[in-house]
Amino acid sequence: MILLFNIGFLEISWVDIIDIIAVTLLLYQVYKLMKGSIASKVFLGFIFLYLTYLMVNAAKMELLSAILGQFMGVGVLALIILFSPEIRKFLLLIGKSTTFNRENFFKNLPWKKNENSDQFDVNPVIDAAKTLGGSYTGALIVFSRESELKFYVDSGDRIDGEISKRLLISIFNKNSPLHDGAVIISNGRIAAARCILPVSDLENLPAQFGLRHRAAIGMSETTDTLVLVVSEETGQMSIVRTGKIHHNMSIQEIRKMINDYFLEERESRINTPKTKFEIILEEELKSENEQTEDESQEKTSLI
Repeated sequence: MILLFNIGFLEISWVDIIDIIAVTLLLYQVYKLMKGSIASKVFLGFIFLYLTYLMVNAAKMELLSAILGQFMGVGVLALIILFSPEIRKFLLLIGKSTTFNRENFFKNLPWKKNENSDQFDVNPVIDAAKTLGGSYTGALIVFSRESELKFYVDSGDRIDGEISKRLLISIFNKNSPLHDGAVIISNGRIAAARCILPVSDLENLPAQFGLRHRAAIGMSETTDTLVLVVSEETGQMSIVRTGKIHHNMSIQEIRKMINDYFLEERESRINTPKTKFEIILEEELKSENEQTEDESQEKTSLI
């Protein structure tokens, strides 16, 4: 073991430095998972109780020390039960970020890289969202580019149909038996409808965000997905990604965010040739940027 320096009677080595950095990163990830949730208050309560136990034990208060000691004896099991949602989020975070999960591992194989998957025309979704917002019909659409989201697909009714404006409108029609839940789009097709999504437990959400928005935030927190929400009360559209909600967005902004979400996958594969779908997306983005520049020039000339 290579010794770096001494602090009093402590001997610090490279292994100790790596150990401290690893623990710091782990605690930071735990803090990010619990930040803004009820679990943070529970954790602070448990820390306070543990410090009380240490003080009582040091003061030789036998009766109270014995009672708190029995509670601390099952402290690890109690933490697992109390923080089971946060532990699940942490494990999902590790699972979706590693390259050795099943979807990403097989997708990165040389003979799989050129397969044309996860590609679809976004225009029917945009047109359907515009119509649903105009009629104040709520909708929840999940886009997945890598994972099939089998667990969430199995919670609803499988469709495996081509994406079309009429199909999406009929699914979210208030009289449809499939409208209560989310639609999951994977591999360029509508995988399932009436799917149940995890609900976020964030406390600082505005009152205007209901259960549909909380489900979108919870889904984006636990998976690498992009979620489109159409409000039933206001007809406004929102995009949710990595737990962050972009509220009251225009059609152009929504189209750009969805296109950027799918183009990120191509940018991560440097040696993969462009597909027809990606070329179409780039042309759409280019035309939108040119249109925005023309509008800005017109405004400048009017001024």
